[in-house]
Amino acid sequence: MTGLFEQVGRRLLFGLDPETAHDLSIKALRCGLPLPKPPADPRLAVRMGALAFPNPLGMAAGYDKNGEIPDALLSLGFGFAEIGSITPRPQAGNPKPRIFRLTRDAAVINRLGFNNEGHARCAERLAARQGRTGIVGVNIGANKDSTDRIADYEAGVRLFAPLATYLTVNISSPNTPGLRNMQARGELAELLGRVAAARQALSRDTPIFLKIAPDLTEAELEDIAAELSAHPIEGLIVSNTTLSRYGLQDATLTREAGGLSGKPLFARSTIVLAKMRRLLGPKAAIIGVGGVDSAETALEKIRAGADLVQLYTGLIYGGPALPGRILRGMSAVLDREGIPSVAVLRDTRMEHWAGKAI
Repeated sequence: MTGLFEQVGRRLLFGLDPETAHDLSIKALRCGLPLPKPPADPRLAVRMGALAFPNPLGMAAGYDKNGEIPDALLSLGFGFAEIGSITPRPQAGNPKPRIFRLTRDAAVINRLGFNNEGHARCAERLAARQGRTGIVGVNIGANKDSTDRIADYEAGVRLFAPLATYLTVNISSPNTPGLRNMQARGELAELLGRVAAARQALSRDTPIFLKIAPDLTEAELEDIAAELSAHPIEGLIVSNTTLSRYGLQDATLTREAGGLSGKPLFARSTIVLAKMRRLLGPKAAIIGVGGVDSAETALEKIRAGADLVQLYTGLIYGGPALPGRILRGMSAVLDREGIPSVAVLRDTRMEHWAGKAI
C-alpha cells in the first residue's frame, strides 16, 4: 500500500508548480509520514573523522533550507541531514518560476538563488533542537548583495559552529553571480584561512567542509586540493549542480538558466569526486553528491572515493520511501558479496573514475 500511496502522491505533486509541491512536502514531513524506518545495519555505519554516522546516506542541502524539519528527514532513514544554504540576512532569491522538472531525464534545473529566512530564524530552530540525537549539518552561504562575502561565511561559522554537527561552506552555487569565482585559488586561500580562524576563535572543533562545483578543470581541481591541504579544513563535498546540459532528452527546458541536478549529473560529479580523492589522498573526508537515486548509484559513489553520499533530486522522483529502499539495497549487496562493512568498498573503483575526462 505504501507504494500505491507514493505513486498517487507523486502524481498529485507533479501536477503542481515545483516550488508549491516542495512547500507542501515540507509541511507533510513536519506533520509526520507513516513510513517504516529501515532497520539499522551496523555494517552501514561509517566513521568520518570524529563523527560516527549510522549509515552513509544523507539528505543534501537545498531541500530543508531553513532548518524546519531535520529530525523528520532523519526519521526517513537518512544517516544525516544538511540544512541550508543559509545567508546572514533573509533574501527572497531569484524571480519565479525558478524550478523546472525534466521528467524524461529524472532531473531538475533550479535558479533559486539562496532563498532563505536568514541566520537568526534558522539559529532559533537549531537551538530548540539541542540535546536531540542525529547528525545535522548547516550549509552556509553569502548574501547576493554582500560587500564582503567572506565576512558572511565567517558570520555563519561564528553563529552555527556551536549549533551544528558540521558546517558546509558553499561557494559553488551557480545562481548567485560571482559566487563560483571564490573557488579560484587566491580567493579560496583567503576564504579558508578566515573561516578556519573564525572557528578557532570559538575554541570549537565543529568540522568544516567545502562544497565545490562539478564544472571545474583539472588545474582548478589541483588548486583546490592544494588549498584544502594547506588549511585546517576537514573535508570536501562533491558536487553542486552543473551548468552543463549535455545529453539531456527534455529539450524544451534545456535553455532555462540555473543548475542541473539529478540523474544526468551522476557521471560528471563522480569523475570529479574520484579526481579529488586521488589528489587529496586516503585520509581526506569526502561526501559525494549528484545523481544518487538507488543503492547502486550510492555504492558507486563510495567505490569512487566517497565516505558518505547525499541526495536531493532523487527524493523528488523516488518519494519519501527512497532512503529506506536505498539502505535495504545496500545491505542486500553486502549480504550477496559477503562484505563486512560498506567502508571497505571505498576507493575500489577510484582509479576507474579518476581516469575519465571531465
